[in-house]
Amino acid sequence: MPYYSKNTIQKVKQIDLLTYLQNFEPDELIVVCRGNYTTKTHDSLKISNGMWYWFSKSIGGKSALDYLIKVRGYSFMDSMKIILDKINMVQNLDISKCPEVNKTMFKLPVKAKNNDVAIKYLTKRGIDDSIINECINNSLIYQDVNNNVVFVGYNENKVPKYAMCRGTGQHRFIKEVTGSCKEYSFRISSDVKNKDLHLFESAIDLLSYATILKMSNIDWHKYNLLSFGGVYVPNNLRYSNLPSSLLNYLKNNPNIKRIILHLDNDDVGRLSAKAISNVLSGGYEVFDKPAVICKDFNDFLCYVKRNIDRESR
Repeated sequence: MPYYSKNTIQKVKQIDLLTYLQNFEPDELIVVCRGNYTTKTHDSLKISNGMWYWFSKSIGGKSALDYLIKVRGYSFMDSMKIILDKINMVQNLDISKCPEVNKTMFKLPVKAKNNDVAIKYLTKRGIDDSIINECINNSLIYQDVNNNVVFVGYNENKVPKYAMCRGTGQHRFIKEVTGSCKEYSFRISSDVKNKDLHLFESAIDLLSYATILKMSNIDWHKYNLLSFGGVYVPNNLRYSNLPSSLLNYLKNNPNIKRIILHLDNDDVGRLSAKAISNVLSGGYEVFDKPAVICKDFNDFLCYVKRNIDRESR
């Protein structure tokens, strides 16, 4: 039985799946769009941002070694031999060019002295004040020195990795903070493990849905709510790349079995819902439930509240 030193094992582990397939099995690699791939053998296996995830089996990883073991079913020793034999055949394989996560420095915008403008803006959009205050207390939302509302996303270690700024003035202003990691876009996850994940295009729609739940005397804390941080535009209805925030959430939450789509009632939203349903239907139950009327859930929330106000007069 061969012996592999720690340095050799580390060298092999540096080779990500995309680099492996590009160099050694190019016919197996299918380009979905720029930076997103799948494989000819498994169309539910997605490769993006240096990572891979096999949705139909709910397993994933980064390296080609992981792939050979978890997907191809080879033993660790056989997988090592396969990769090393191929490396020896291609002496100029440049591991340094393996895809890496964005290394741009991420820094949250400077906080304002208070959150008065942000609270006023969100309240005007119909968001429940207790939900706003709870998000502020949990550092999910705050007001920056430019009077923007900042929606913050955290990684598994509770470290902020994402932020979206939304202007509170008359002019529409939405911008992701430089260096934001899209995989950790704004979300609210339940402490109680459950099977459902609700998806939205924006943080405002997410908070609007939570408000609607509260208005219906439903405990919104028990829901897993995830926003994409903007419009998701699929390039293919069958092999479309999925939003990285969704890929990452599913990878880290194997308890999710049902996905409920609350995307916009416009052409892009309807197309996106169909693409996500097609890609994920093999491994998940997927339900398309946009707002029953209006373009999105914030418009629907405001519509409901206006009618309540009229009836109360």
